[in-house]
Amino acid sequence: MDMTRTITTLAVAVLAACGGGGGAVDADAATPPAAPAGPLRTTTLASGLVNPWSLAFLPDGRMLVTERPGRLRAISADGRSVSPAITGVPAVDAAGQGGLFDVAVAADFATTRRIFLSYAEPGSGAEVGRNGLAVGTALLNAEATVLTGWQVIYRQTPKVASSGHFGGRIVVAPGGLLYVTQGDRQSNSERGKAQDLSQGHGKIVRIRSDGSVPPDNPFVGRSGAQPTSWSYGHRNVQGAALHPTTGELWATEHGPQGGDELNRVQRGANYGWPRVSYGCEYGAPVGNCPPVGGASSGPGFEPPVSWWVPTSIAPSGLAFYTGGRFPEWRGQLFMGALAGQALWRVELNGNTVVTREALLTELRERIRDVRQGPDGWLYLLTDSGNGRLLRVER
Repeated sequence: MDMTRTITTLAVAVLAACGGGGGAVDADAATPPAAPAGPLRTTTLASGLVNPWSLAFLPDGRMLVTERPGRLRAISADGRSVSPAITGVPAVDAAGQGGLFDVAVAADFATTRRIFLSYAEPGSGAEVGRNGLAVGTALLNAEATVLTGWQVIYRQTPKVASSGHFGGRIVVAPGGLLYVTQGDRQSNSERGKAQDLSQGHGKIVRIRSDGSVPPDNPFVGRSGAQPTSWSYGHRNVQGAALHPTTGELWATEHGPQGGDELNRVQRGANYGWPRVSYGCEYGAPVGNCPPVGGASSGPGFEPPVSWWVPTSIAPSGLAFYTGGRFPEWRGQLFMGALAGQALWRVELNGNTVVTREALLTELRERIRDVRQGPDGWLYLLTDSGNGRLLRVER
C-alpha cells in the first residue's frame, strides 16, 4: 500500500553545515533559503527492493530499476506492479560495492527498444579473481520481461582484484554518445593510475552507443593514452547529468574522508585525484589532517565547483531539475547522499554555487539515485536491503 509522509525541509548554510565552503560560493549561501511553497512529502511507490542502484523511465511511464545483486525489474507507473527479474541480464560480480549499476534508455527507445547497463564484470581465464566496470546493450521486449541480443560495448581495462570504486554511471548524450564514469578501484596501489592515461582507473569515458570512439575525444592519437577517455583524475564518480542549457557534463564524486566534490566535467581536464584533494586519509583526525596529495589545488588541476568538508556525505545520483512541479527550483541540481542520508538541492548562478540545502533528512535513509520523472516530480531510490522507490511531491 502507498504510504505518504510529510517531510519538513532543513535549510543548511554551506559553511556552517559542512565545515567549509564550496567553490565560489557567495555570502548569500550563509543565509538559509526561503522554504518552498508548501511542505515536501514522499510517496512510497515500491518497497522490498534489494539495494536498488538506478532508475530509468520508459516512454509508457513504466520504470526500470536495477538491484545491485544483479537484477533488473520493471515497475508500473503507479508502483503497484513490480516485475520478476528480467531475464538476459549478464552475470555480475556482486561482492563489496560491485554488482549491477546503472540502467539507461536509448534516445530512440520507442523504435529500437535499446537499453544500456553498467556492471562489475567478473574476469575470466587469466583474469579470474579480478573484475572491472563494463557497459553493455540489449533490446527489451514489449512486456519488459526479457533482454535479447546482449552485447558488451565497453570494458574498463585493466581488470583488478578489488571490490570497490567502480563508478558506474551512464549518461546518454545527443548524437548517439554515452558518458561512462569509472572509479580508481579503491586501493592505494591502484589509485595513482587515475593520473595514468594508459589505464582505465579514475576516468570518465565518452563513447558512441556502439562502443566506438568519437574522433574528437581529447586523447585520440596520443601515444599510450586510451582514446575513450574524456577526463581523468577522478576517485569514484557515482552521479552524472547533462546541464540542460549548456549540454556540459556535471558529476558528483566521492572523496576519501571528507572532500566529496561537485564537478563541471570539461574536455581533457585533470581533476587531480590522488595528487590533490580536499579529503584526508582514512583514520586521520577529522577536521585536523593534511589532504590526500598534500594540497587541495595545484597547477594543471581543475578545481571542483563545490565540495563537502570535513565530513563526507557520499554523493550518488544527480539530476538537473527542468520540470514545472517545483518552478522555483527549475535549473537547480539535486543529488542523493548515502552517508549524509539526504537529498541535496544545489542552486547555481551560471557555474557558481550560491546555495546548498539538505532536504528529506527525516527519512534517515541512504539516497542512491535521483531522477526527474516525466510528470515533473522527483523520484528517489533508497539504498538498503529493503530499498524503496519514492516520489517527491508537495
